[in-house]
Amino acid sequence: MRGNVPKGQRGGEKMRTVHDIKEKLKSRKTLRNNPTAQEIILWSRLRIKQFGYKFRRQHSIGKYIADFYCPEKKLIIELDGWQHTLENNKKYDKERTAYFQKLGYKVLRFWNNDINNNLKGVCLEIEKYF
Repeated sequence: MRGNVPKGQRGGEKMRTVHDIKEKLKSRKTLRNNPTAQEIILWSRLRIKQFGYKFRRQHSIGKYIADFYCPEKKLIIELDGWQHTLENNKKYDKERTAYFQKLGYKVLRFWNNDINNNLKGVCLEIEKYF
């Protein structure tokens, strides 16, 4: 067991089978091994504990995988590209954010353009939560 949550159960949602768990681990590994340019840039700041806390990348919470997660602060950081402007993705993101918030997580979302053009501003926004 990890903390108060049994293995295979994260974010209050039970994984149904060993196959589900293996598939989620495979997805996380694929995402970690194929980061976007913006994820690489932000991770370079988060992994050195610039904000004083440890972050994980591509971390499972319930049925979702968060881009970046700080367990000590229950903070999730998501990076969004152009595909998040599509209507069906907007709905998915809204449901996902509501799910995380229901579990007590704070969710910060940044556009990839923010990372490219205003990394300092992004870092200042993240600092507000520490």
